[in-house]
Amino acid sequence: MTMKSGDPHLRPATEDQVRDAVAWAAAEKTPLEIVGQGSKRAIGRPMQTAETLSLADLNGLTLYEPDELVLAAWAGTPLVEIEKVLAENNQRFEFEPMDYGPLLGEEPGRGTIGGMLAANLAGPRRLKAGAARDHVLGIRCVTGRGEIVKSGGRVVKNVTGYDLSKGLAGSWGTLAVLTEVTMKVLPRAQTEATLVLFGLTDSDATAAMSLAMGSSGEVACAAHLPESVKGRFIDGQLPRAATVLRLEGFGPSVDYRFERLAQLLAPFGPTERLDDAQSRQLWQEVRDVKPFADGTMRPVWRVSVAPMEGHALVAALRLKAGIDAFYDWQGGLVWLRMEAGADAVGLRQAIRAVGGGHATLVRAAPELRRSVDVFQPQPGPLAALSARLKAEFDPIGILNPGRMAALKAPEPA
Repeated sequence: MTMKSGDPHLRPATEDQVRDAVAWAAAEKTPLEIVGQGSKRAIGRPMQTAETLSLADLNGLTLYEPDELVLAAWAGTPLVEIEKVLAENNQRFEFEPMDYGPLLGEEPGRGTIGGMLAANLAGPRRLKAGAARDHVLGIRCVTGRGEIVKSGGRVVKNVTGYDLSKGLAGSWGTLAVLTEVTMKVLPRAQTEATLVLFGLTDSDATAAMSLAMGSSGEVACAAHLPESVKGRFIDGQLPRAATVLRLEGFGPSVDYRFERLAQLLAPFGPTERLDDAQSRQLWQEVRDVKPFADGTMRPVWRVSVAPMEGHALVAALRLKAGIDAFYDWQGGLVWLRMEAGADAVGLRQAIRAVGGGHATLVRAAPELRRSVDVFQPQPGPLAALSARLKAEFDPIGILNPGRMAALKAPEPA
């Protein structure tokens, strides 16, 4: 591996080479852009870095014990390769990490396990299964000081002090360079089905999803796909706005719970059923935000609010701006595509008006990403804690500088 100023990429193939690259950059005070295969590099504020540290060559499984439900891999290992191995053993990542690639105009399947944890990915099962941080068991990483650090372990029952593994989740490569990730995996459901209610308003859909999630039906996922987006799912086979509820497990159990749930939701109208293959396709498209993966750079926001308030937020925004939207996580995750510009201040004011939440600008032209807070601004105490962590792990500020927040101008001498 070359570590000479002016090289466009540093591509370490071992953890020691990652350490050497970061140590060199720290000594030279050279800012680094940290990437796996670059599938999410367009998320965050544009950075001005002298070098790119790519982990694409640091890949491969380092441990897989199906009976112990534990898997470890080097950080640059593509998720599609890991998920293929898991599927061969009827296992999966329960939290269903999304693939940002198509939404950002990239090919699908380029995300890595390191990027998965750095972005704290999750999918439609987030309501029941949590996100990547809830399933990580341990990590190895290189800090901005050029030091190799290990946290956690390779067993499910792991009890430690401060859990750096979870602390790096959602840090977007600004605290340390992940080199190895150890995750908990779980058995794959034997089958699944999706119950569909057609033609509900956003408000009625929210009520139906709330009733279903509070029932004994063990609903794994709940989403609402309004009229404006319904034609962009499962090859245009949804005739009207669709409220969709996912059931997973053994076949007889899924059948029984489906019938009970259909009876419970009868006041909202008749139900239809999507069976295993079609159900899986639908939820993958919900996960990867297929309606907005349109090859454009029209701004897309990922907004998290209380589940009962998502529809109220969208209604308020539609009075002020042109938007398109659909709902995941029982209405608590709102995907917004701004048709008439993106007013970050107005959006966050609207979020506060419905009780609070947070918004992330996940797709936009560089000019817009440079001019707004891409990630939700942190309140004072949390911002101070984040600053202390950054000072501890990356004191020179060489790792993805400015990606999550604008860099402060140096104080005058």
